Amino acid sequence: MKRVVLMILATFLTFGVANAQLKLGDKLKKGLNALTEEVEKASSKNQQSTPTSPQKPAQTAPVQQPAAVSSTPSEGFDGFSASNIPANALYVTIDRGSARGTGTKDSPLKDIQRAIDLAPNGGVVCVAEGNYLGNLDRGWMEIKGKYVSIIGGFNADFTDRDPQKYVTRIQPTVQQRGTIGMGLLMLECISDMSASMVIDGISFDLGNYLEYCPADPTDPRWGCPEGCKTGRVKPISEPPNTAIRSIGGNFSGNLIIRNCMFLNSSFYGILLMHKGGNWEIYNNVFVSNIYASCEVNGALNQTTNAHKCTVDFHHNTVLFSWCATKEMEDMGYGYRMRNGVDHDVHHNIFGCSNLSAIDNGWDDSTLPADKRKITSAWDNLFFMNKGDITIPGTSGGQWVFVPAKRFDEVMSLVKYENNRELPSTSNFKDLIDPAYLKGFANLKIMTTSSYDPNSAANLYREAHGLNKQGTSTTRVSMYGNRYDFDQALVFFGAEEGYGAQKIK
Repeated sequence: MKRVVLMILATFLTFGVANAQLKLGDKLKKGLNALTEEVEKASSKNQQSTPTSPQKPAQTAPVQQPAAVSSTPSEGFDGFSASNIPANALYVTIDRGSARGTGTKDSPLKDIQRAIDLAPNGGVVCVAEGNYLGNLDRGWMEIKGKYVSIIGGFNADFTDRDPQKYVTRIQPTVQQRGTIGMGLLMLECISDMSASMVIDGISFDLGNYLEYCPADPTDPRWGCPEGCKTGRVKPISEPPNTAIRSIGGNFSGNLIIRNCMFLNSSFYGILLMHKGGNWEIYNNVFVSNIYASCEVNGALNQTTNAHKCTVDFHHNTVLFSWCATKEMEDMGYGYRMRNGVDHDVHHNIFGCSNLSAIDNGWDDSTLPADKRKITSAWDNLFFMNKGDITIPGTSGGQWVFVPAKRFDEVMSLVKYENNRELPSTSNFKDLIDPAYLKGFANLKIMTTSSYDPNSAANLYREAHGLNKQGTSTTRVSMYGNRYDFDQALVFFGAEEGYGAQKIK
């Protein structure tokens, strides 16, 4: 191809004698060079990408068909192992590390936050199994002003890696109440849209931190189904519970979040502001998160920066996404397709979403067609969701809940094929805590009202020109109850090809 291009160019230049023709030849040369570069790119498109490279470019028009996406990432489900640790990586192990360590294998650190602080921009922190609570056990950590990858799941001497065997967790307890921040891991990395970062093999769990009602199924006030380990979670408006996400903050660049667990968050599993770049969130397990399991919001001006923010959300297991309150009137989503981001959602398992597995209710139709977000949801498995995807209603102010088999009628989706209910032959449901699943299947909401116009309080209000009042009480049979950490680990590899897979 290069030889043909050069022959064409030589022929043209031979016959170009006038000054104008020479200028035109200059332009053609540049154009042909660009064509040659495109040919070279096309010839090497099947080469394996590096661990931190984006998986696919952003699409540029809402009518454009997305490029074919493999059912597995080009680098597999594990880009890091004990044999390919970067030479300048820092090492953290709670068992034999020290606050004054140098971060080498022979002198490891014991605190992830200390390693983050010492790491250079673009550095990597390798973390052995154990529960890590941040600086002086305050319960959270942050990456701010630079890009540092965190890779968990190593054994104590870093000779082997398996995130499901050597579990690296951030799992605060009641002892962290009063010192924990807005999230277990907060990101503030916005300086370089071309930079890359990976969060791999970290398990986030707030189940031992939050306050729950007593585990007494005989008292309807507590919302505790028979066999569950706690009653319902108390709302974030009642201390000590507060709004805490597992991962939150602002990020610009290419981000990968994989092989992680997000359990029992009181305010989203992942809640991030997207400031440009290609993100891939895959092979994770989300269980019992309130508000939503994963939400990514576009933070760039959509008119001037359309399609600069992408998320590929695939091979995740997303279960028991709970509404914002026990009244269950709003939220309760698995994945939210917020404006300003192009979303590609595929090969996931969405089950038991309190409201809807996928939220596509954010309308940007007032923008020019080429500025609107591009959304796809294809080849996913669903079960026991109120809706499999939610879209705005055209009248009446109500959401429209669309089942998987009718995704082809959701015209905002570019790719929509092969979404379906979890097959009846699947054994996936057998791995769910049976008491928890039964409680969700029999979920009841009971509201009682009381109004006595002649009560002493209402007679007093009437005498002073105030409105009379009644009371309303809502009781639920279950809401946001804690899901056991060890029982969530079994979801990796539970359904071949869908949801979170075992690392192979």
